Amino acid sequence: MNGLRNLVDRPWARWALGAVIAIILLVLPLSATEFTNQTITRIAVFAVAVLGLNIVMGYTGQVSLGHIFFVGVGAYCAIIPIRALWGGSIAEGAIVIGFALAIIIPGIVGLIVALAAVRLRGLALAMITIALPIIGVPIAKRFSDITGGNEGVSVRRLDYVASDGQTYKGNPFSAPAWSGLADDQWQYYLVMIIAAALFGLAFFLVRGKYGRAFAIVKANESVAASMGISPYRYKVLAFTIASMYGGAAGFLYIVALQYTSSETLSFGHSIELVIATIVGGAGSIVGSILGGAVYVLVPQITNAISPESTTVVQGIVILLVLFLLPGGLASLPRVLARRFRRARGGHNVDSSNSTEPAIENTENTKH
Repeated sequence: MNGLRNLVDRPWARWALGAVIAIILLVLPLSATEFTNQTITRIAVFAVAVLGLNIVMGYTGQVSLGHIFFVGVGAYCAIIPIRALWGGSIAEGAIVIGFALAIIIPGIVGLIVALAAVRLRGLALAMITIALPIIGVPIAKRFSDITGGNEGVSVRRLDYVASDGQTYKGNPFSAPAWSGLADDQWQYYLVMIIAAALFGLAFFLVRGKYGRAFAIVKANESVAASMGISPYRYKVLAFTIASMYGGAAGFLYIVALQYTSSETLSFGHSIELVIATIVGGAGSIVGSILGGAVYVLVPQITNAISPESTTVVQGIVILLVLFLLPGGLASLPRVLARRFRRARGGHNVDSSNSTEPAIENTENTKH
């Protein structure tokens, strides 16, 4: 077991494992069913959403119970300009504009909220973040001419003028003819490429100087201040970045579904994101991926068996994880290795953790 652990800890082994996973993800959609491609695409969408929540909760230790608000705002900021501009003179540029707005506007909103809210702690901060989706839904319904209200807005059948001068119905996220791909495959690759870039940025963020600062702020704000690290500044930064990731997830949501409505902003979805973050593993990049899988797969499985049992199953899952795996599913290999060594009579159970980076040592302090 120790030999296997030492092998996995080597950089070349990690890169090799990553390359194998990347090859599988690249080849899989070419032979998988449409349902499988759509399911994996949605997992990637919500993995990005959970990653944003992880930056603010898992790595910085702030309470955020309204993260779905930024996902919903990002979805609207993407779909509205795409719906208005696609098929016109700027053609596919509408998608680029939608992507940019889906990141910028939630980031600005997140910054404004953070400047006022992160000075608060505990219940007060939780109430501020809870208010976001609660007020977001009625606002979306109030401006139904733009947002579509409960009925929502779609880009599945938009008018566009072809080269022959005729007007046709089309989908901005349909596969182009030159790609030779089906629509579900094209959307899969588009979401995966963007999600991979976002995860790469987050990886270097949390393992760089900002990640170390986040970890120190999470562990002890007084110590952070004594070291010249402003807790307020870094908490605002983390909240803003998390909001931008939420907005990016909103854009990917539009790529995957080509539809959104006021229901996207509902508070229930926000709690499900928090559950997915805890179950996947707070303060963990891998945990964010697992959290996205939990967010998508648990409702799919329970709905297939008994739609009324979804909430009950989610409650049971989170209780089991909290009791058995406080670090989430991402900590399972480490827990199994520790128990294996203990079962074999090992006494140096935690010595292997002493050389891990500070950001890894503090990833589970919240639990």
